[in-house]
Amino acid sequence: VNSKRKPSLHHLFSLNGKASFLWHCRVDKDRSAVISDTELQQALSNGTWTPFNPVTVRSIISMFDRENKGGVNFNEFAGVWKYITDWQNIFRTYDRDNSGFIDKNELKQALTGFGYRLSDQFYNTLIEKFDRQRKGQVAFDDFIQCCIVLQRLTDVFRRYDTDQDGWIQVSYEQYLSMVFNVV
Repeated sequence: VNSKRKPSLHHLFSLNGKASFLWHCRVDKDRSAVISDTELQQALSNGTWTPFNPVTVRSIISMFDRENKGGVNFNEFAGVWKYITDWQNIFRTYDRDNSGFIDKNELKQALTGFGYRLSDQFYNTLIEKFDRQRKGQVAFDDFIQCCIVLQRLTDVFRRYDTDQDGWIQVSYEQYLSMVFNVV
């Protein structure tokens, strides 16, 4: 492992095939058999020496926490690990300059590859919203959060876009409900 970076999640759980041992020693610090958002955040690295975005961590845990216990058990964690590893591979694919960040053009390539057709102005909005470090680019954890939020908003929008033409008419309260169901 590069001494300048925290070990990656893949490294933590592939060493000598001892995922169970590492689960207990590296991630499940309190030995509760449930990984909390705090424990997961501490185990993850975004490559920037800053804590992994807590909103992203909570979003990921909520996707895999089938029993609403506020964390994930070992079996659910396997899904979390695969999910994050898949995102890591996607991130690396679109981080063309290997900077460890996604800039506006790389974000546009990624989201276009996912099927989104958005204006340049909107990509500026996404960078502004998800660039926690104010560098004009998005770190790995914030890229995941950007994609999660965009997908959730799209899913809510599609429920109202019954004729699939990209336009909806909603009341103010419907709009607020749409947004509050995502955030």
